[in-house]
Amino acid sequence: MAEGTIDFDQALNEEQLAAVQAPDGPVLVIAAAGTGKTRTLVYRVAWLVQRGVHPRNILLLTFTNRAAREMLDRARDLVGDSVSGLWGGTFHHMANRMLRRHANLLGYENDYTILDQDDSKKLVRTCTQELKLGDKHFPKPDVLLSLYGLAASTERPVEALAASRFEHAPVRIEDILAVHNAYENRKRALNAMDFDDLLINGLRLFREQDALLEHYRDRFEHILVDEYQDTNTLQAEWVDLIAGPQGNLLVVGDDFQSIYSWRGADFRNIISFPERYPNTHMYKLVTNYRSVPEILGMANACIAGNPEQFQKTLKAVREPYQRPVLAQLRDGREQASFIVDRVWELRRQGYRLQDMVVLYRSHFHALEIQMELSEKALPYLITSGVRFFEQVHIKDVTAVLRLLQNPADELAFQRILGMWPRLGPKTTLKIWNALGRRCDLRKEASRQRLDAKIPAAAREGWNALECLAADVDRDSLLQDPGEIIHRFTERFYRAYAEETFENADRRLEDIGELINYTSKFESVDDFLNEVALQTNMDAEAEAVEQGSEALRLSTIHQAKGLEWRIVFILWVAEGLFPSTRALGDTADDSEERRLFYVAVTRAKDELYLCVPQVRRQRDGGMQFLQPSRFIGEVKPELMRTVKPNRWG
Repeated sequence: MAEGTIDFDQALNEEQLAAVQAPDGPVLVIAAAGTGKTRTLVYRVAWLVQRGVHPRNILLLTFTNRAAREMLDRARDLVGDSVSGLWGGTFHHMANRMLRRHANLLGYENDYTILDQDDSKKLVRTCTQELKLGDKHFPKPDVLLSLYGLAASTERPVEALAASRFEHAPVRIEDILAVHNAYENRKRALNAMDFDDLLINGLRLFREQDALLEHYRDRFEHILVDEYQDTNTLQAEWVDLIAGPQGNLLVVGDDFQSIYSWRGADFRNIISFPERYPNTHMYKLVTNYRSVPEILGMANACIAGNPEQFQKTLKAVREPYQRPVLAQLRDGREQASFIVDRVWELRRQGYRLQDMVVLYRSHFHALEIQMELSEKALPYLITSGVRFFEQVHIKDVTAVLRLLQNPADELAFQRILGMWPRLGPKTTLKIWNALGRRCDLRKEASRQRLDAKIPAAAREGWNALECLAADVDRDSLLQDPGEIIHRFTERFYRAYAEETFENADRRLEDIGELINYTSKFESVDDFLNEVALQTNMDAEAEAVEQGSEALRLSTIHQAKGLEWRIVFILWVAEGLFPSTRALGDTADDSEERRLFYVAVTRAKDELYLCVPQVRRQRDGGMQFLQPSRFIGEVKPELMRTVKPNRWG
């Protein structure tokens, strides 16, 4: 459409139109789920251009390159190619664009190198080795980079974060600080920046160079920011500095969908916006085009309990359909069976598998549904990671079971020894060959031969495994695979995980759930046979169904911004959702409630809330569960309560 011919009244609803035609100055658009946030931003660009603002004087900030491309393409469709002069992209992209012009003001050359994640890992590893650290009880580069990145994005001291992160691990905080200092110095010597540096140095430009700040304030007459609730402290200040106290700054976001505090996002940025800009014009988009009214009723009810938020109520455009289903289930197995049966029924009704999704709070919640889907040969795609038994940490702990079951399992042997310091693949293979390509951990003579070949640096890991191996026959552990995994985890793997993985707590949760899952098996053999069969069925199904339809499985965090016709939410029970681990010692469940709201508002047609009554424990006991508080706060008439044996 040519410039000047856009019928804004026809293209937008009343709420969107008011936001698009907002006056100059600070503007806060609270865009609830499914209300046309992207459409509003695109038409705001078109409105500004039609008013005579040159696109080169507009700055559009997004969180993904895909979002930026989509908005620019749609704006181009509206106002023509003149929009190509607009500066649009992610915060990192825009900061880099400015630094390429002005990095010399900070002591860099303008042709600096941007380190990718692999480059950064290699550089941190080099610094660690040069400081003669890392032989044992020292975090891997991934963990250190995650820590340094969080410190940068939240402007908190590395020392304080490290002390909290490694509170129970035998790691010297001074060593972590020494590596950090060496890493920073090496980057400067190499004239290089990592991704965090782009934001840090982009902000430094404006903090330290007043004339440059004024230049960009004059350049960008209008600044638009997408997903503002996900900004961190660096990004918010960077935008505030460019906009200035009376700047034309329009930010779009939804405080109800602020769920990324664990990676540095600061909920206070959007909440405090009217305080930082007293002349703020606020607009709310609440007309929802995505979901049926019954699902919106559930969403409105569950989020109402959050005290610190911009109150709003989603309004439906679609016709009434049916209430969300509260499925009362016996346990995780029945939950999985219920979902698979219902998926088959929905397929018979004409829904495609890709129209449906299974959402969960934590990765380990999906263990039983993955097993059930594999057994029933129903193709599925995990959009939040790899399949449960293919995860590194799960393969690590099951390797111990494999070697105990089969002394000739070279892959298990290599995997176990590969976790110990100073034992790379070549050394491990050399030891394996010296043992005659066989290692029977249950026999003392075999353990003694291995003991003689373990280097001093790996002694601690070997001692833990040796003690465990000695326990196997004495305590009849081959009949209790969960106990073997439990002892291995407590004696070695817990500390290893904390030093190896940036998300160690999540991985240890997975292992805990794996231990509980083993309660259904009477021996190590039974358990490993089942795992092998399931893994092979997964691979076969994946090969057969590659490119065809599949049921989606995803964490809620990964599902934000997406939508499906049918949504199943797993384990909607106290302690699991909301997560006891996420709550910690605090009574503040606000982010967990927002996460539940995000899950509910992914659904367009049908929503299923699955509430198992018990979780099986590895000792054969039961953990009795109560429905999530988020369900308890919803009026019963807003849901349909069903049980599997009453379905239909």
